[in-house]
Amino acid sequence: MTIIYHDDDGDLAVLDGKQIAVIGFGNMGRPTALNLRDSGAVVVVSEPRPEKQAEAAAEGFPVVTFAEAAQACDILMPLLRDEAMPRVYIEQISPHLRAGHTLIFSSSYNNRFGFIEAPPFVDVGLVSARTVGAAVRERYLSGEGFASFVAVAQDASREAWRTVLAVARGLGALRVGAIEINFEQEAELDLFLQQAILPLFHHVVITAARLLMARGYSPEAVFTELYLSGETADYLKLAAHTGLRNALSMHGLTGQYGMLSRYERVSSAPIERLMELTLNDILNDNFAKEWAREYESDYPRLRQMLKQYEAQDFWELEQQTLDFLRGENVLED
Repeated sequence: MTIIYHDDDGDLAVLDGKQIAVIGFGNMGRPTALNLRDSGAVVVVSEPRPEKQAEAAAEGFPVVTFAEAAQACDILMPLLRDEAMPRVYIEQISPHLRAGHTLIFSSSYNNRFGFIEAPPFVDVGLVSARTVGAAVRERYLSGEGFASFVAVAQDASREAWRTVLAVARGLGALRVGAIEINFEQEAELDLFLQQAILPLFHHVVITAARLLMARGYSPEAVFTELYLSGETADYLKLAAHTGLRNALSMHGLTGQYGMLSRYERVSSAPIERLMELTLNDILNDNFAKEWAREYESDYPRLRQMLKQYEAQDFWELEQQTLDFLRGENVLED
């Protein structure tokens, strides 16, 4: 049976007298540090990039080295990029770990694929927001909260769950419910979304836009209708709040009939097989090994793919449409 935790399950008093080190002040590190501090926790920041050190200091956080963070703090939250974290962890964090430490990750990628292995005498937990870093801060401030996953992989102290849930509450991750999951599944689900769903979304939108513009529809009308108006985002947001079935019912009958009557055309395509191949690459560690090689080689394939992706004339038309909608430019015929 799936367990879902809410605010009443997290006790902020567990953090009294403890110091939290947020390691990395980037997209997820900054909102994590701010939310925890606003919830009453004592937070320091450790960050290798000078510009981010300056940003953290400007926000009022003590900035310390990795070694100082590991030596002085009780809870360590490694929030650097997945590919950069193992070296930092091995060289600058792990030598200073001691009994009583708790490591709390926001992504279990490195744990799942063996790039980080914690010693048996520390607690290891996970508080993983299922949204982007900016939304973690915005929804904390608004009181809305966000969906999240929580897990404990190692409970040396027999207090790991209390610590994880206290941190989750301080972060705002329990307000709408945090689903208990294991480390392996969090990493696998995250990669599956990135590699199976988002490629389909990008491909469908780009293909649709090219087809419509080739048939004479103006770029501003096409981009607005497909996604720039926010209608697609509103649909997905409605689905997030009420469920996918109820979101469909908010369309008129014409829209409902159009979606359902053409659904079979899509379902007959080999999408399931493509998703199976993607999931298998994740589960058998092929992707993790491939990405490790890419990182060690300084991202040659990623750079090439980004160059090809960004060279498409599609993006120029998209930018022109954005400028047009903002009143910054008028599209020429």
